[in-house]
Amino acid sequence: MPAASQPLLGRLLRTKPVEQLSSDGEHSALRRSLGLLPLIALSVGATLGTGIFVVLGAAAPKAGPAVVVSFVLAALAALFSALSYAELAGAVPVSGSAYSYTYATLGELVAWICGWCLLLEYGVSVAAVAVGWSGYLNAFLDSTIGWHLPAALSNAPGVAGGVVNLPAAVVVLLATAVLLGGVRESAAVTTVTTLLKVAVLVFFVVVAVFGFRTQNLTPFAPAGLAGITGAASVVFFSFIGFDAASTAGEEARNPQRDLPRAIIISLVVVTLAYVLVAFTAVGAVGVDTLGRSNASLATVLAKVTGAGWPATVLAAGAVIAIASVVLTVLYGQTRILVAMSRDRLVPPVFARVGRRRVPTVNTLVVGGIVAVLAALVPLGQLAEATSIGTLVAFGLVNVGVLVLRRTKPGLRRSFRTPLVPFVPLLGLALCVLLVLGLAPVTWLAFGIWSVVGLVIYFSYGARRSALNERPSTTTPDS
Repeated sequence: MPAASQPLLGRLLRTKPVEQLSSDGEHSALRRSLGLLPLIALSVGATLGTGIFVVLGAAAPKAGPAVVVSFVLAALAALFSALSYAELAGAVPVSGSAYSYTYATLGELVAWICGWCLLLEYGVSVAAVAVGWSGYLNAFLDSTIGWHLPAALSNAPGVAGGVVNLPAAVVVLLATAVLLGGVRESAAVTTVTTLLKVAVLVFFVVVAVFGFRTQNLTPFAPAGLAGITGAASVVFFSFIGFDAASTAGEEARNPQRDLPRAIIISLVVVTLAYVLVAFTAVGAVGVDTLGRSNASLATVLAKVTGAGWPATVLAAGAVIAIASVVLTVLYGQTRILVAMSRDRLVPPVFARVGRRRVPTVNTLVVGGIVAVLAALVPLGQLAEATSIGTLVAFGLVNVGVLVLRRTKPGLRRSFRTPLVPFVPLLGLALCVLLVLGLAPVTWLAFGIWSVVGLVIYFSYGARRSALNERPSTTTPDS
């Protein structure tokens, strides 16, 4: 039966064959130029800095000193999901990340929902990090030349006299320009800035530990478990770096071997860094001080040392390092759109590759939209909106591992998630726990975003899907 003439439910549940996904990856117009080290740098670069440089100050007041536990809880949820990601990345090494994995396991409608959540996750997280970058830029300018941008040009509307966050928009546009130069050049920039970022955080821990006071850790959890899970929900988006690595499936030289390794290694590195920095920061100045600045780590060093130069060093490193997060996460979003466009669920222009073998129009459109978000939306709202999209996508990946184990038991897997079904089920349960800790306004925004996505799918994607041209269709139970 032609796919387009099947009943509506059958079309919504049809899956894209794993063999077709693999074929798309093998014949991709994107350039395969990334080895293991650039993939790790991409993954760490997309993650390390997001939660520590930017969101620690927003999360600490929610949980108190127990924000350290919030990072551990978020890391556990990320770990279980990362193990599921690693299996699917090795089995289905294509650009679409969780979107492609759910298309192969849970059907077209769920894949669309997942892809739509990923667009929210990536786009809003880039904007959130850009806002944090703006705060560190002002801290750097203030400590070096005694001048900073006025609030009207460095804050979003509604935040301390803000009109437009100009630096946040500028860093997004600069990252867009780098991406247009080619993936190999972007990877080189990412590797250098990631090494710098690690060095800056090591410097922070060494200095902050001298100001550590145990009294800053009491009361440890003033808001109890609700505060810990609420803060974990906010910082969870800080762990999306390994998801960014999985979007490079069509540009990795040996994706089945290197993607699972890059995902696991990067998560371990990032979790250790987050816990160490959060613990020393809270112990040095307490949660109240952290919550009063977008450049919270620079504030810690200034208070601990009583001198300006440590904060200047950290702010300078952060200005460069956080820019790499903007670059790598923006990269991930464009590659997800490539996969969705190739499946014709979004217009084909998003998959069109230019002479440098990068999706030129795609990159320009994404960069422009994210720059507007960064300029006009406050940090706290951006962080929570990112978390809900991330948690939904990660939950679907955990389900996808279980489904693919059942439907394709003989599929070649370069990495196998241990203790199936327990690890994917724990990953799913933790995602549900964290998503329930998000604020009602975040749920409202997510509901509106989802409705808009469904309207686009039924009015455009479902009618033009590449699966409509196939002579038969499969479902998750086939």
